[in-house]
Amino acid sequence: MSALWVLKQSWLDLLFAHWPIERALLARHVPPGLELDLFDGQAWLTVAPFRIEGLRLRGLPGVPTASSFPELNVRTYVRAGGHAGVYFFSLDAASTLAVAGARATLGLNYRRASMRVRRDGERVVYESTRRAEPDVRFRGSYSPIGPPAVAAAGSLDEWLAERYCLFTRFLGRSWRLDIGHAPWPLRPAEASIEINTMASPLGLTLGAPALAHVSAVRDVWAAPPVPVRRASY
Repeated sequence: MSALWVLKQSWLDLLFAHWPIERALLARHVPPGLELDLFDGQAWLTVAPFRIEGLRLRGLPGVPTASSFPELNVRTYVRAGGHAGVYFFSLDAASTLAVAGARATLGLNYRRASMRVRRDGERVVYESTRRAEPDVRFRGSYSPIGPPAVAAAGSLDEWLAERYCLFTRFLGRSWRLDIGHAPWPLRPAEASIEINTMASPLGLTLGAPALAHVSAVRDVWAAPPVPVRRASY
């Protein structure tokens, strides 16, 4: 990936909060060309607040208002063209320029949000309110409660975290963006979530997450998008 990347960034103070969701409730929101991926027959939804730093295109410096900002993603797990990856229902971010650029060039469902993040020791306090839909909010805090470890091969943790591409629907077809990073050093987390209506546009109400992990920092590279092609078997 390092030889192919066109976009680089670092993800900091990331929470993976996961919920098992009835398959039909998610499948109806996945666009044509993508198939909902399942773990032991179960579909999953993830809410992931974090901070981006050092976002830049290859060969160019970062843009001051679009290189470091909070972001909060709502995603599920899909397959297409023989690849397993993620599909983002929404990506809220605190940078107007980053939101506009990602929507215009990749068709990703970025939304502008008012966001605040602070650290209290190892605990991260995170707030987000979508500007166009102020009822779509997240407020909570999270911190590690165990040592970091790479997820075991074949485990649910690995299936959820170690995804190396994302899919988007743009210009009438599906595209895949390969990403590269070292395996996540996951730490079990205690997540105290006061408000979480991030999945309300999907018609879903989320309670306490069934599974939560945090990761302090990870460098991430992204390759150019390629059209999804039908897998041959």
